[in-house]
Amino acid sequence: MKEKGFSLIEILITLAIIGVIASIGYIAFGDARVKGRDTKRKSDIATFGRFLSISCYLPDDGDGVYDVAELIEGLKTKYPQYQNIISRTPRDPKSGTDTITHYVYEVTDAGKKCTLYTNLENQDELITLPHLTEPTPGGGQGVLRANTEGPNDTFIYFQYTN
Repeated sequence: MKEKGFSLIEILITLAIIGVIASIGYIAFGDARVKGRDTKRKSDIATFGRFLSISCYLPDDGDGVYDVAELIEGLKTKYPQYQNIISRTPRDPKSGTDTITHYVYEVTDAGKKCTLYTNLENQDELITLPHLTEPTPGGGQGVLRANTEGPNDTFIYFQYTN
């Protein structure tokens, strides 16, 4: 009488095949995840950037570089009517937290120029601001290659500016 079931060799071969297929899928879809996170970053920056750059919000501390988390807290304190409008603090989908979003707001010239920017993951992103080597208030909207690496381990940044 033959026993029913799988031998150890059959189970190991099946697990090896599943492992190979999973590795191929991880490699194939890894790029899609990076591009998806970059799309979210660009959307967050453009949406929030339109709000901030209408008249370049100048925080009480004046010109400077601010993480969006501290900026939003200041906005909600100063303008309580924004509590419902800004119910969720946007943050980087890979490296952002509730306290350090890795979305950066920079304001200069006593609030006349501002930019909101973030570091992208995709090294092959099309550069649309080739004249910039760092995020720059008043420098235009688009993608630039900076001289310094960002929190997502690339030199590629997206900025939204007035």
